[in-house]
Amino acid sequence: MAQWDALVDAALARLASRSLLRATRPIALAPPPAPPETFPCPGPWDRAAVEIRLDRATLHQWLAEGGEGSGQEEKVDEKLILFSGNDYMGLSSHPAIRHAAVKAAEEYGMGPRGSALICGYTTYHKMVEESLAELKKKEDCLLCPTGFSANMAVMTALGNISSLLAAGRKPAEDERIAIFSDALNHASIIDGIRLVERQQEVVSFVYKHCDMSHLELLLLFSMDGDFAPLPELVKLRRKYGFLLVIDDAHGTLVCGENGGGAPELFECENEIDISVGTLSKAAGCQGGFIACSTRWKRLIQSRGRSFIFSTALPVPVVASVYAALYVSREERWRRSVIWRHVQYFASLTKLNITSPIISIIVGSEKAALRAGRDMLRSGFHVTPIRPPTVPPNSCRLRITLSASHSSDDIKRLVDALSPWLPHKHDIQIYAVASKL
Repeated sequence: MAQWDALVDAALARLASRSLLRATRPIALAPPPAPPETFPCPGPWDRAAVEIRLDRATLHQWLAEGGEGSGQEEKVDEKLILFSGNDYMGLSSHPAIRHAAVKAAEEYGMGPRGSALICGYTTYHKMVEESLAELKKKEDCLLCPTGFSANMAVMTALGNISSLLAAGRKPAEDERIAIFSDALNHASIIDGIRLVERQQEVVSFVYKHCDMSHLELLLLFSMDGDFAPLPELVKLRRKYGFLLVIDDAHGTLVCGENGGGAPELFECENEIDISVGTLSKAAGCQGGFIACSTRWKRLIQSRGRSFIFSTALPVPVVASVYAALYVSREERWRRSVIWRHVQYFASLTKLNITSPIISIIVGSEKAALRAGRDMLRSGFHVTPIRPPTVPPNSCRLRITLSASHSSDDIKRLVDALSPWLPHKHDIQIYAVASKL
């Protein structure tokens, strides 16, 4: 929007006048080989994404958590089906992703080691940024070491606008950027806001989770979350002219016909100003990104401390990301499988779920540990989520579905979950969708 563009341009001009504008200078690497091979259906490699093994000592320690162990070692199968990872598309074990990483490592090792502004940025990094910008329908993109660092970089750059325009003094309260944040936003967003608040660059307002009336009131989206109400947020953006920044960590590659995430699903891509995401979930790799305009990218790479002072992603990781984005475009059936799994889980449990992430709240920490042990004994890796990750007495089993799971995996999981589902448990339990 025009007023935000003007603010960013003014901040960039101030940086330029002080010779503080920074830009990446890509180190040239040979382009990757021909597009990787893709497949029309799951292959045996997909099982590697969800079939895991724990050693006996780890199993015994897990079963003894909570102080209810008998002291005698239980006989539990070391082989488990993983239902607590974030590899929604099952890409982490895909041959194309493996081969891309191996090929890059053979040719370049880990690549130049340094921050992106020093020597860590290569033409591979640039290709991934271009692919992500196209996926997110944005002018540009900035690749970051993690999704956490991406959110931190956005927040610190945003706060820097106030300081830059205050010209050498602390900005007055009415000159600071106002940030409106959902009560269940990720820790990386919360920590970023706290940092710039402490530097007296922003003022923050927290609205009740997904409560657009409360947000609008403040104006005159976690572990639990669900789809952020993007259509309602877009309406408020049009009304009040605020900058709309979203963290689409769980939606990228999963939602929308092309995997563009929640904005594509809700047909509002052009209304999102900055889209932050991760490459360690559905992409099955590692890293984070900020899809935005070129002017915002220039500001963030000049003032986003977590970007500036972090070593860039290794070349083999970036090569694997590039392959993962290609496979995601070609193997669209993976998205279909995920959503069929969601529907199947819902039909078996009669729960109203709308995403591959399901939280089943069991209440106390003791109950959560007991539920986790039940899952372990049944052959499933489902981690109990406890404070401080969630508030006291809202402990839960957090289940994630992947394209690498089979229908039989899900049926057996639901059978094991039966004692902890709402119709079988006297503590308030419910399932909710994730923040996609």
